[in-house]
Amino acid sequence: MGTVQAEHASVNGNLAPLESARRGLHRSVGACAAAASALASLLVLAPSATAEACPDVQVVYARGTFEPAGVGVTGQSFVDSLRGKLPGKSVDVYPVNYPASLDFARVSDGVIDASNKAQDVVAKCPNTKLVLGGYSQGAAVVAYLTTDSVPPGYVLPAGITGPMPDSVASHVAAVTLFGKPSTGFMNMIDRTAPPITIGHLYGAKALDLCIPDDPICATGGGDGAAHGLYAVNGMADQAAGFAAQRVLSASGGSGRI
Repeated sequence: MGTVQAEHASVNGNLAPLESARRGLHRSVGACAAAASALASLLVLAPSATAEACPDVQVVYARGTFEPAGVGVTGQSFVDSLRGKLPGKSVDVYPVNYPASLDFARVSDGVIDASNKAQDVVAKCPNTKLVLGGYSQGAAVVAYLTTDSVPPGYVLPAGITGPMPDSVASHVAAVTLFGKPSTGFMNMIDRTAPPITIGHLYGAKALDLCIPDDPICATGGGDGAAHGLYAVNGMADQAAGFAAQRVLSASGGSGRI
């Protein structure tokens, strides 16, 4: 009997460390689960906080014919200058997605994309100031974006149901155009295209720049090289100054830079 009791005590003694280890394991698993739960909460919250961040200024810019994807040379010069004139303000840039090819009818792709982007910004970031801009064919994209009417008899391209909602205009601080194709030039390349005009809701906030010798935008212009000078002749900086003043005025600032 004494031997059995001794053996029982010995077994219990041997099991005691195992029981202690089991309890320690349970505590460790519980702690790990709590830590994992806390980490998961942080991971869920982080993207949400990022998604809610809105820029002070959103530039929507359409590049010119044959320029690679992005905002192009003139657009980059304009954006760089604009950022320099708006210290302390965040300026995001959206390059309009469209072919910018010799197929002028595909300008409608740019109008659709730019319109979708502008309306998305207004919906998600109502306090963000929009700056619309474009060079050459891209200037036509942006001008069409602002139009407030459809010419009688003109059949809208697929994907466009009419002008952009009027409510967007109050969120647009400025419109800057460089080398916008003239009616005479358009008659040479696409007589079916509607007139390229700026809508009345945007007229007062628009700057339409054209070098006098530029044959794309100026009647009688005869220097093809002039069309490529907007980034370096001071006009990109001029347009940036105009846009910056409009942004500051719309934001309640003095409008002086």
